[in-house]
Amino acid sequence: MGNADTKLHFRKAVIQLTTKTQPVEATDNAFWDQFWADSSTTVQDVFALVPAAEIRAVREESPSNLATLCYKAVERLVQGADSGCPSEKERQIILNCTRLLTRILPYIFEDADWRGFFWSTVPGAGRAGRLDEDDGEAEERPLAESLLLAIADLLFCPHFTAQSHKKNSSDTAEDIRSIDSCEYIWEAGVGFAQSPPLNYIHDLNRTELLKLLLTCFSEAMYLPPSSERKNLNPWVSFFCSTENRHALPLFTSLLNVVCAYDPVGYGVPYNHLLFSDHREQLVEQAVQILIVTLEHEAGSAARAALQALDDSASPSAEEEPEPAGPDNLFVNYLSRIHREEDLSFILKGLARLLNNPLVQTYLPRSTKKIQFQQELLILFWKFCDFNKKFLFFVLKSSDVLDMLVPILFNLNDARADQSRVGLMHIGVFILLLLSGERNFGVRLNKPYTLRVPMDIPVFTGTHADLLVVIFHKIITSGHQRLQPLFDCLLTIIVNISPYLKSLSMVAANKLLHLLEAFSTPWFLFSLPQNHHLVFFLLEVFNNIIQYQFDGNCNLVYAIIRKRNVFHQLANLTSDTASIQKALQKKKKSGISRTSSVETMSMEGSRPAVPAEPGTLKASLEATPGIDKITEKSRVSEDGTLVTVPHLDPPQTAADSSAGAGASDTESNSERDHEVYHTESEATRSRLSSVSSSAAWSANSDWVSSWKAKLPLQTIMRLLQVLVPQVEKICIDKGLTDESEILKFLQHGTLVGLLPVPHPILIRKYQANAGTAMWFRTYMWGVIYLRNLDPPIWYDTDIRLFEIQRI
Repeated sequence: MGNADTKLHFRKAVIQLTTKTQPVEATDNAFWDQFWADSSTTVQDVFALVPAAEIRAVREESPSNLATLCYKAVERLVQGADSGCPSEKERQIILNCTRLLTRILPYIFEDADWRGFFWSTVPGAGRAGRLDEDDGEAEERPLAESLLLAIADLLFCPHFTAQSHKKNSSDTAEDIRSIDSCEYIWEAGVGFAQSPPLNYIHDLNRTELLKLLLTCFSEAMYLPPSSERKNLNPWVSFFCSTENRHALPLFTSLLNVVCAYDPVGYGVPYNHLLFSDHREQLVEQAVQILIVTLEHEAGSAARAALQALDDSASPSAEEEPEPAGPDNLFVNYLSRIHREEDLSFILKGLARLLNNPLVQTYLPRSTKKIQFQQELLILFWKFCDFNKKFLFFVLKSSDVLDMLVPILFNLNDARADQSRVGLMHIGVFILLLLSGERNFGVRLNKPYTLRVPMDIPVFTGTHADLLVVIFHKIITSGHQRLQPLFDCLLTIIVNISPYLKSLSMVAANKLLHLLEAFSTPWFLFSLPQNHHLVFFLLEVFNNIIQYQFDGNCNLVYAIIRKRNVFHQLANLTSDTASIQKALQKKKKSGISRTSSVETMSMEGSRPAVPAEPGTLKASLEATPGIDKITEKSRVSEDGTLVTVPHLDPPQTAADSSAGAGASDTESNSERDHEVYHTESEATRSRLSSVSSSAAWSANSDWVSSWKAKLPLQTIMRLLQVLVPQVEKICIDKGLTDESEILKFLQHGTLVGLLPVPHPILIRKYQANAGTAMWFRTYMWGVIYLRNLDPPIWYDTDIRLFEIQRI
């Protein structure tokens, strides 16, 4: 009964608030205390008992009452932070205020007139008496700052969110003010050696405070997409500034809690069905807070990255000049992590969590599967982007493959599901970033021996084979909205191709099938950028033939078998009649899905399935074209990379065979305007301002302009030398067996017979305003959809993206 009574009292208070036409005085504590003095309103209760319509009604009809409610709730949090919440009653009041603010804040943000409210100073809302010498300044604190500092203090409050170090009584208020929160870090890991005992009450309280903090940061959702980087999130900027004395221990706590988490626990089967794991909820909120706070102006990101690169290049360099790093302390701390054991702890933690859904057991559904892979991938991306030492560490050993396999698993699994387009993009962007480094290509030569069930053909080979087979699957059996990713997928294969020692027959056939599909005349003539895909594939073959011929007899054999594809390309007719005839054969699908003989899929695998009807998804911004997100570099003789100017005309005949295709691939700067699908109206109107592909049609001059640059010399020379030899052996020995031909090719050589090797060209990922905007939209879309219990932002006027049903 007691519980029902308290809910009734709370509901009555809400009704009183919505029906009062006169402002209620801030001094009327008896009225305001009804909202938090109750001892048993859960966060679900608060969301049910404070309906959206009533919050909006108070906002419109009695704004002063809503303002006072927010002010009084923040005031109670500040008082709790000052006193250290010594009693159970005070801790409950703090939680009730936290839940109420989490419920109300989105409705403050959705109204442009109210958005400045929390940044205005409220008389007496400072932290008077907190630090006597700062009295004058504290009085002037905006409500937002008071709220953020109170949350930070409460996250390190002994007996409430942290283990007390005192054995006897509670800490006094004096102890709370002088507390060194670095001694109260939540978990062992980076910069902290002791692992405090697990306390699920502390975890639950931390989770509720972090939920409120995330709601504070979510003001970004209510602003339309803008690539202006100067529009920093004021909540994040203040919270991650030197004003927050807990910035370092909080960053460390969040990072350690995420990276130390092991969802399998003690390995007892079905343990997740027997008891609830409060640490998992905390980890989910922690990773979401991390990805939101690790965002800042582009200038300082570049500064931090360059600084990190300089430090790693010259170990003897002094570290004094570094303080001029990012203003955002979370980014600053992240960019400075450099100890091997810390980098290893982070990488192993992320890899363990990302591999969790892949864990195979003999008992079905006996181990817990985490649901926050997308947030982990964004976090991994930010680590690689902001801390170059971490990126080098990842690529230094085969540990990078522990990240690669779950990324490929997710790409394969999500390829048919339109609600997971964002996951496809983040996975491909990470692989594009990694593929810009030589070590990544080298690591891929490690044999793939895991047996993660994926619906791909069974093969024996390396991690490079796995990557090629899955990319082929995405291109040939993914949904239409993945077409903008084809360039990225093939760029990754181009980047790794000079280092691939031995492709399997399955992977070699997949690459040839892609060339066959992309080089059909109707496909080449359908869109102004389709021929780029052929240039990428020819570059892959040229790289392998010139730099890794010895171990790649499977690919050479596949090229010989499909030699007619190369001859057809070389003899492509470009007169108007031929173009029209080819276009009449155009099929409905974007790429030929025939002539790829699928073998049996792996045992235990499930086919990729489309989203269930009614699934919610967040719209995404358009991704910039491959020429906008990559920068070309040539590998010089000593192995260093030399940046190639953006429009680099080929200097020599040898260069033109390799370089022309590459420069041509990236010459069309309108590429992203023509094909990138987007949902938001703003983007649609931006794209309609440029010529769309609908108004374009292929003509003879256009075909001739790129056909002349097709880098076919190396392949044609290989066919010229090897085809007669292979035919001769077959006739002389009466061979019909592939293995004998492969043996011959394995021992063959083309030394001195091929054109001069072309310089290796690597396209490295390059951040820009377009990708920054895409990431911000994607990140908040993920956070929105992952926080539906309670539904913090559901049915509010989000402007950063649209929520749609499949």
